[in-house]
Amino acid sequence: MLGKKRILSGMRPTGRLHLGNLHGALDNWIQLQDQYESFFFVADWHALSTDYASPARIRRNTWDMILDWLAVGLDPQTCTLFIQSDVREHAELYMLLGMITPLSWLERNPTYKEQQQALRHKDLSTYGFLGYPVLQAADIILYKANGVPVGKDQLPHVELTREMTRRFNSLYQREVFPIPDPLLTDVPVLPGLDGRKMSKSYNNCIYITEPEETVRDKIAGMKTDPQRIRRSDAGDPALCPVFAFHKIYSPSGEGADVAEGCRTARIGCVDCKKRLMGNVLERLRPIREKREQMEHRPSWVMEILRAGRAVAAKEAGRTLREAREAVGLGAPLDEAAFFRGVGD
Repeated sequence: MLGKKRILSGMRPTGRLHLGNLHGALDNWIQLQDQYESFFFVADWHALSTDYASPARIRRNTWDMILDWLAVGLDPQTCTLFIQSDVREHAELYMLLGMITPLSWLERNPTYKEQQQALRHKDLSTYGFLGYPVLQAADIILYKANGVPVGKDQLPHVELTREMTRRFNSLYQREVFPIPDPLLTDVPVLPGLDGRKMSKSYNNCIYITEPEETVRDKIAGMKTDPQRIRRSDAGDPALCPVFAFHKIYSPSGEGADVAEGCRTARIGCVDCKKRLMGNVLERLRPIREKREQMEHRPSWVMEILRAGRAVAAKEAGRTLREAREAVGLGAPLDEAAFFRGVGD
């Protein structure tokens, strides 16, 4: 991987992954892992920022997420996979960045109040929740990532990381960290079963490794174009959540035929859904089979995580030493460095 630029991204372990996760992030990660030196991590400390009062499921969710990642095609021979909390340097750099980050930067974070509104059933008036962008910045620059794959909605987070990076380098007059660039990705917005954005909080998801019969039942119950009240009514594919899936899962010719059949009422919604079912199941079947195999090989999966932790910890340790020296702390228990500072 010599000469490749480096990217980093992570996901919070909030449960099984759904099709929105697959097409919104994982498909892109799979393509990028061959083009970049790639680090992908399970953001379990980030999960604590909203689930601190009920953390019991985080470890189980972490395991499920890793299995899903491997099943869809992330290759541990090509990318580094690890768990955030297994690399303690994230926490120390988070603290150092917290010392220099103005409170106003965090309060103007556009998702801060949005998330508080969306999760009103939780008490998010905590330092951890307000400061999660600082931890996010530490995650990225700890590995000196050149790029961060994101959708447009995440651009403010990357820009905040860039501001913190510039401030650190300027304050301590050292270019410790490169300024990371957002790698904008064309993320398809996949609707859920009810037509809203697919989200666990809406309980409207199709999960990557669900049994085939469950997937069939969920697709059969999906909302369609509200204009098609009767079978003979013409529809508009642009208004139909089911057609959004056809655009991803069905061959272009079949998708065009379904669209034309909808507009002319040549096919009904039941027929449209039946065609979709076969295409979705064909895509998900090898993923589900691979995941089932890995569930019987926990030692192999744990070895992947140990190897990923070793690579990540080595890179993180090297960067943190530079950051400590920049702020005048030096290496832990480094007597020569300590007394050099006293002499200064």
